[in-house]
Amino acid sequence: MKTHKNKQPKQDLFSFKNLLKAYYQCRKRKRKTINASKFELDFENELLKLEKELKDKTYKIGNSICFVVTYPTPREIFAADFKDRIVHHLFINHIEKIWNKKFIHHSYACRKNKGAHEAVKDLRKTLRKTSCNFSCPAYYLQVDISAFFMSLKKDILFSLISKHLKNPQLLWLAKQIIFHDPTKDFYCKSDKKLFELIPDHKSLFKVSKRQGLPIGNLTSQFFANIYMNELDQFAKHNLKIKYYFRYVDDILIICEDPKQLEKWKCQIDTFLKTKLEICLHPKKSKIKSIYSGINFVGFIIKPNYLIIRKRTISNLKRKLYQFNEFFVTEDYIISKNQLEKILAVINSYYGHFKHADTYNLKKSIYQKHFKELKKYIIPANENFDYFELENF
Repeated sequence: MKTHKNKQPKQDLFSFKNLLKAYYQCRKRKRKTINASKFELDFENELLKLEKELKDKTYKIGNSICFVVTYPTPREIFAADFKDRIVHHLFINHIEKIWNKKFIHHSYACRKNKGAHEAVKDLRKTLRKTSCNFSCPAYYLQVDISAFFMSLKKDILFSLISKHLKNPQLLWLAKQIIFHDPTKDFYCKSDKKLFELIPDHKSLFKVSKRQGLPIGNLTSQFFANIYMNELDQFAKHNLKIKYYFRYVDDILIICEDPKQLEKWKCQIDTFLKTKLEICLHPKKSKIKSIYSGINFVGFIIKPNYLIIRKRTISNLKRKLYQFNEFFVTEDYIISKNQLEKILAVINSYYGHFKHADTYNLKKSIYQKHFKELKKYIIPANENFDYFELENF
């Protein structure tokens, strides 16, 4: 009996049903934006128009909003139009079914039931195992990619996707998204002087038009996983690396022998340069003892405890300072809607904190940095796990 590998059933990818699902997914996060509100006024007809454009292959990607984020380092962000975000969700809903089966277990970014907290949980188990419950020496190699998103080659990416996609609608849409140049049609929402802070090799305006993915798009994150899956497979199956972890371009390898780690580093660097045309960041590669602590996915992982990275703590303190600025003017009246947004930010950080040993940190931040916010936002329990609004 003949078997057909990777056989993908024929389906109408661009059906109204699929677009409606993608629309609701997109609306969860972007409902209060101007473009989302405009789309929502007549969303059924808008989706029907989008369905026709996609089926007729007359769909054109719209203008992005381009701006610069300056903290912690200057970065160029391209935010897709709301309609294009719907298409991104539609595309990812289908492509992830195919690719999640191909990804290795220890690839954690932009995947269901994965993420930073799962990465830390798995890493801590591995550290105990390799060090015989922290009684023997063990080491880690940590590397990342130089100017990662700006370095990805579009031709290579499309070639990798084409190997596993047989649906002509998916292939056509993948090509539209990958080879679209957002620098041709965009709205600028930052002072032009801020763009001068960005190095040439980290800007889509300066790199070759055959490379670079816009930071800020859902598809860019998933495409990064597809691109780096080539390295994942090489590391696991060719180099036979047992303890290998990756979150976007942050790669971590655990081993009892530091010389073996150095050898793997050279082999990985060669593979990246020859097969994927990207390279390791020369100043961000290190081999150290696991007992010195591992800075990974926002945490510092120590043998017997877990702490939050200083940058994350600084980010929250900076935001709390900005929130308290609302109350500087005596006659300023803050709305419930504004407080709910502030509460969501605070609970997001404290939700991250609860995965580490942070009771004293959480209490200290509340006591020293909430200031005027204490009148409106209070701890929900004595452990400071999350907060809620005072009677408003």
